[in-house]
Parts: sequence; C-alpha cells; structure tokens
Amino acid sequence: PSNADTRMNISVLSAAIWSIVALLAVSGGAVVCVRTRAPQLFVYPLCSAIGAVIGALALWSLLQGRVETLVLPLGVPWIGSHFRLDALAALFLAIVGFGGCAASVYAIGYGRHEPSPARVLPFYPAFLAGMSLVILSGDAFTFLVSWEFMSLMSWALVMAHHKEPGNTFAGYVYLVMASFGTLALLLAFGLLAGPQGHYDFESIRAVVGGHPLAGLVLILALIGTGSKAGLVPLHVWLPLAHPAAPSHVSALMSGIMTKVAIYGFIRIAFDLLGPPQWWWSIALLTAGAITAVMGLLYAILQNDLKRLLAYSTVENIGIIFLGLGLALAFKANGLAEAAALAMTATLLHAVNHATFKSLLFFGAGSVLTATGERNLDALGGLIHRMPV
Repeated sequence: PSNADTRMNISVLSAAIWSIVALLAVSGGAVVCVRTRAPQLFVYPLCSAIGAVIGALALWSLLQGRVETLVLPLGVPWIGSHFRLDALAALFLAIVGFGGCAASVYAIGYGRHEPSPARVLPFYPAFLAGMSLVILSGDAFTFLVSWEFMSLMSWALVMAHHKEPGNTFAGYVYLVMASFGTLALLLAFGLLAGPQGHYDFESIRAVVGGHPLAGLVLILALIGTGSKAGLVPLHVWLPLAHPAAPSHVSALMSGIMTKVAIYGFIRIAFDLLGPPQWWWSIALLTAGAITAVMGLLYAILQNDLKRLLAYSTVENIGIIFLGLGLALAFKANGLAEAAALAMTATLLHAVNHATFKSLLFFGAGSVLTATGERNLDALGGLIHRMPV
C-alpha cells in the first residue's frame, strides 16, 4: 500500500482504540459520580454514540478489506500489546459496536426503571470496552487479559440485582464457568506459543505445516470459547445469568458476547492452527448438533420469558457451530467453494442472531417493566395492555 493508505489504515485502528479508551473513561466517570444522578444522564447516551463510532469504523474497514496492525507499549515489558484489524475482526467488531449502540439507546429509557443504577452504570461501558478489546487483540496476552476483563465486567452486571432470590447463585456459576473457560484458553495459547514462547499471533501463524498438538489446541479452544458461547454441557451459566441481569445487559450477553466467543474460536481454529484435519469437524458437528437439539428441547419446556430466550441462544449457538464444523470439513477436504459457503452462512447467522436476540431481550425487558411478570402463563392479553 501507499503511504497514504498506510496512514489511513493506522488511523482507522487507532480511532477504534481511542473509542475503547473513551468507553473506559465513561466507566471511570461513572465511578467518580456514582453517588449522584449524573451517570444516568451521560453513561448510556455516550455509550450509544461511541458504539456507533466503533461500528462505523469496523464497517468501513470491512468494506475496504485492509489489514491493520498496531503495537502499543503496554502489557508485557519490552514486547508490548499487539492489535490487529482484518476482515474477520472488522465483522465482529461491527456486531459489538452496533449491538452496543442499540442496547445503549434502549437503556436510556429502560435505565430509568433500574432499581440499582449504581451497580450497573460503572460496569456497562467497561463491558463494551472489554468485548471490543478481545476482537482487536493481536497476541495471546492481550487476548486473555481482555477476555478476563470482559468476563469480570459481565459478572458484575449479572450481580447487579444480587438481593433477588437465585441471582447470587447465578453469579457464582457464571464466575466458575468463566474461570474454567479462561484456563482452557490459557492452555491452548500456551501450546500454540510452543517452546519458542512466541505469543503474538503473527509468529504463531508463521509456523509451517501446522502445530504438532493442533488437535489438543482445538479441543481446548472449543472448551474455552464454548463455555462463553453456551455449548452444551458448558451452557449451565447461561439460563441462570440472563434472567438475573438487567434486560439490556442480557441482550448484550446473549446477542453480542456469545459472538465474541464465536470470534475467538474462529480466530484460533481457522487462522492460528494452520491447515485443518478432517476429524476436527467431527468434534464441532457433534457439539453443535447436541447443543442445537438440547437448546430447543429446553426452550420448549420453559415458562420464564428470559430463560426461554436464554435457551434459544443455546440452540442458535449450536447451529453456528454446525456451520463451523461443515466449513472445517470442506476446507480439510479441499472443497474451497463449499467451505466458503458454509462459513458465509455461519457468519450471516451470527449477525442474524445478534440482531434478533437483542431485539427479543429488549421486548422482554419492556414486558417485564410494564407487568413485573416473566411467567408466560400469566402474560395473556398483552396486545390490549401494550399495543405499541
């Protein structure tokens, strides 16, 4: 690329990083002003604006099709933190940005009915920042720190209504599963780094012929990201945490955070591991099929509105992993066109689910606010009470 193109590349990624810094600044401002009503006036409007900027930057980068890299003097001394924005990262960053913008716009009204705003507002923008940082991470250290930061901020949001029955247990289960997933990812990246200890993604990609323990890395990555996405049997936190969290947070966790987990798996399995083996697809197809069927069966049995939506997320995550399994199978057998079609379908459904599941949780939050009821058997006749 020309010098002008390079400057534009760096400026887009830098703008995304500065947007994340702005989200962290909003979080810090909410902490400082937490005992006043000020955070309720600026947190959600600013988050919606910053989310729109992040989404627009990601969409622009995706349309341009450029790869952008940046190294900052943070993290491990003398090595720094690597950030990278390519087509895959841009797509999922757009999901995070626009999804966060929509949730924040909804929260401007929904937040007025929040009984414990001081337990939500400081962590909400930090949660958005954590998800964005995971997408942009270009090395294992930055990825894992961002992943854990995202997990802890979302755990704090799940615990916002800790005095309600069952919510403390939901937060405990979520924290345990998040820690278990992070441990699996830590082991996966440790194996990827190898004896040379190259933890940046560029060095991992440079390994010729793939990694000797690639199959074990794949299973660890499936466990680590699957525990966050909601793969059966690692889904146990999801139907507990989503009803416990405020509805706009549930929308982010179910519609957006699960896509960050999907991104993590795609980044490892399709980018860092090298040429795939045919049997990798068996693990994905099996896990995806079981997850889709079990999620559907559990959803049918629910009478709690938000638990039903949570199990619906489990089902759709299973469908996404089925698509990834097909893409791996076709790629391993040299069927590039079929692999591209399967991956396109997978990414399309990731965008699709992020959109409709967020909207469904927004609707559930409006129903819950208007009626104080989540039991579907008690919600007949809503068309008369809530016609709009």
